[in-house]
Amino acid sequence: MSSSVKLLDPAFQGAGQKPGIEIWRIENFQAVPLPKSNYGEFYMGDSYIVLQTTPGKGGSNLYDIHFWIGKDTSQDEALTAAIKTVELDAVLGGRAVQHRELQGHESDKFLSYFKPCIIPLEGGIASGFKKPEEEEYEARLYVCRGKRVVKLKQVPFARSSLNHDDVFILDTRNKIYQFNGVNSNIQERAKALEVVQFLKEKYHDGTCSVAIVEDGELYTRSNSGEFWVLLGGFAPLNKKTTGEDDVIPETTPTKLYSITDGEMKPVEGELSKGLLGNNKCYLLDCGAEVFVWVGRVTQVEVRKAASRVAEDFVTGENRAKTARITRVIQGYENNSFKSKFDSWPEGSTAPGGEEVKGKGKGKVAAFLKQQGVGAKGTIKSVQVVEEVPALLEDGGKMEVWYINDGAKLPLPEADFGKFYSGDCYIVLYSYHSGERKEDYFLCCWIGKDSIEEDQKTAYQLATKISNSYKGRPVQGRVFEGKEPPQFITLFQPMVVLKGGLSAGYKKSIADKGLTDETNKADRVALFRISGTSTHNNKVLQVDAVATSLNSAECFLLKSGSSIYLWHGNQSTRKQEQLAAKVAAFLEPGVALKRAREGKESNTFWLALGGKKSYTSEIESSETIRDPHLFTFSLNKKGKFEVEEVYNFSQDDLLTEDILILDTRAEVFVWVGQCVNVKEKENVFKIGQEYIDRASSLDGLSPKVPLYKVTEGNEPCFFTTFFSWDPNRATVYGNSYQKKLALLFGPSQVAELESMLPKQEKTTGNQGAPTQRASALAALTSAFNKSPSKSPPPEKTTANQGGPTQRASALAALTNAFKSATRKSSTLERSPSNQSGSTQRAAALAALAASFNPSAETKTSAPKPVRSNPGGSQRAAAIAALSAVLTAEKKKQSPDVSPSISTSGTPAVTSPPTADADSSEVNPSEADDSVGVAKTNKEDLSEANPSGADDSQEVAKTNKED
Repeated sequence: MSSSVKLLDPAFQGAGQKPGIEIWRIENFQAVPLPKSNYGEFYMGDSYIVLQTTPGKGGSNLYDIHFWIGKDTSQDEALTAAIKTVELDAVLGGRAVQHRELQGHESDKFLSYFKPCIIPLEGGIASGFKKPEEEEYEARLYVCRGKRVVKLKQVPFARSSLNHDDVFILDTRNKIYQFNGVNSNIQERAKALEVVQFLKEKYHDGTCSVAIVEDGELYTRSNSGEFWVLLGGFAPLNKKTTGEDDVIPETTPTKLYSITDGEMKPVEGELSKGLLGNNKCYLLDCGAEVFVWVGRVTQVEVRKAASRVAEDFVTGENRAKTARITRVIQGYENNSFKSKFDSWPEGSTAPGGEEVKGKGKGKVAAFLKQQGVGAKGTIKSVQVVEEVPALLEDGGKMEVWYINDGAKLPLPEADFGKFYSGDCYIVLYSYHSGERKEDYFLCCWIGKDSIEEDQKTAYQLATKISNSYKGRPVQGRVFEGKEPPQFITLFQPMVVLKGGLSAGYKKSIADKGLTDETNKADRVALFRISGTSTHNNKVLQVDAVATSLNSAECFLLKSGSSIYLWHGNQSTRKQEQLAAKVAAFLEPGVALKRAREGKESNTFWLALGGKKSYTSEIESSETIRDPHLFTFSLNKKGKFEVEEVYNFSQDDLLTEDILILDTRAEVFVWVGQCVNVKEKENVFKIGQEYIDRASSLDGLSPKVPLYKVTEGNEPCFFTTFFSWDPNRATVYGNSYQKKLALLFGPSQVAELESMLPKQEKTTGNQGAPTQRASALAALTSAFNKSPSKSPPPEKTTANQGGPTQRASALAALTNAFKSATRKSSTLERSPSNQSGSTQRAAALAALAASFNPSAETKTSAPKPVRSNPGGSQRAAAIAALSAVLTAEKKKQSPDVSPSISTSGTPAVTSPPTADADSSEVNPSEADDSVGVAKTNKEDLSEANPSGADDSQEVAKTNKED
């Protein structure tokens, strides 16, 4: 072993041997292994090194090294973490992808290692910290953000930290509260529930209580009351403010710089792989992330200088606290780096599936040896043999159609399994899967010589069939030569023939002056038998010449009334048996003549046009599946972009989303139940956009099978890539409701739904829930001034005095009612709803009178002044307001379940149906108004026993107006 290897930190001995995570903390400038029980806990005053080892293609390992820097860590410790990262990379062969992670701005890949979240803790090894069991439990307030990976941030324990747009978690000794801002994303609410469950198990031994508090829910409810008492009382919330940790760096146009002698120089020209030289280092600036690309023959000092240049660059651009820095070495670029280029031509793929082939691997190993580093794990000749894939249940019902003249014609059952290269087919297979009544596999098979018109017709008619089954079938598109195991298994045998039956194909051939090769009785035909199992034993008609033969396979030769079975010297007994079965399928009743390689008759060679040399090489047909899950979006320029969901699980399949699962052998587009109709119509377009992109960047075959899979109808060959729980797919509702039901049971969902505000479906009404929540908070605060009745409010502008409180309440309530009036104006034109606007006007008038006793009123005979006119007026206002909200509630359709949705997507709490009317008023408002009245009932009744009469008089007065 060379001296440089001996000098490496002994803490890294044996690192990267097994797949998984390994973590070291920097203690006294040394890397110290962290106990696995502490994985996920990161102290703000420390720095950490995290190694993720992932099995790659061909049996080799891929490595990602992240060094995490806490916001309170010292500069020396951060520098030590960076240096130790380089040492660890050297131990692993110098080919790891290195990531700099800053607290609060961690990459999704880093956070995915610690689902549901990492927990940032105060203190560090230098300043000293207490173990949780040594310190008294301290209540903490967190803001929880993220749909799939959560960024959990501790915020000051005060009501002023809350807002209407986020989800918060209050963790106390005996109870954990989740506060859902009225405008918060339902997917973030669902993810926050996972965090609540995680905190409960980790810090409370799974024994504490859990409570959900909805924004706008009055503190008369027990859970809400406890929550607001802990935070100093119920009052209007502040608007969301953006702090330093909340700033999301903008993604800027990518710029490439070469690094020479510690200096950066812009690289002109369109961004392409050809601009990168293997003897240089480059910096790729993407705004939110900065990449350092290292050529494989650069010296160690050059690489270190490039890293320093990157640090100086983000500092000079004022991005030191937000931008991530990722270093990749030539041949081991990750997908995130390659996606910044318009294309990434194949040519040097590394062991593990990245770049560097053949000579490149030798150069890397030689270079590492020259640097005194062993090339551990760089080359392994371990063959990965595919296991038998998940197949559909047999015994189902099969229907097959072929396309001709714009229509689908049924194929006789005797011809099931015969496919012509010039035709397109639709296959529908109905079968029983588990406890489900019936499942469907619907697939278009596209022959390589078929015409475009037939292909479009096949897609359209297959979609019609899918719609007739309410979208339940797994709908696929399969090209000739790329048939997946699930398709081949349905046909025993499956035979692909030359020519075609379609009139469109025959016309196309005639127009081009080509010979129609469609198999006929008087024509010589040669068939190659490939595969030995039910999922890969496909038969293909090849050119009837001797050069088509292969010593490793069996062939059938049809000539006139004779059929020969030729088996090569390297072929197997199973192939021979399959060939005999195919012969009976193609030519029933015809006697089979056997011809072993080397003992063929002259008649055999004559049919093939004479004896010629042929190959004996065995074609590799193994398929290595490497699944990756992606979300997608269109950038400002309309370019299709994807973002990987790392370390994915079934929880990442959110019902409001469309996701793409790429296994390299097939591509699935998964569609959630709550996706809107327009997006559902574009599923295959989305899938094709992804395939086009992956073909140019990752070498994915453009003819890869493409499937549409809908939530609740996932087939076994999709679920095999997850740790699948079938019960989750049967839970209806939006992401939040599903998670509630899974974690706390259906009863909790029913209880919560009575409190959930109705979500307006148009963007113009999205402010209404916030307005109503603010109005109720302001109204309650104004009416509850007694210290004995509620905790003292914080010193905010809205709470400095009674008049200001009342004015704020009236303004907020007025805005809320104006919004409601605009929404329901159409409904109120009908006779049954004409009282709505009058009631609202009466409520506002009564409320205004209660807050402004000196204001003029149009009553003909004012009531005598009582001992407490204010109490009477307030009672009247509450009564009128309660009547309005109660009346609004009665307008609701009884069969519509309240729900929350996002991005304009309706949520469902039962199997998806037509969209509900979005103009209805929040069903919880009547309960809220009753809560206000109940809270003040005691004070008002004591001050003015005849308050009820006053309310009637005020309502009557306003009605006359």
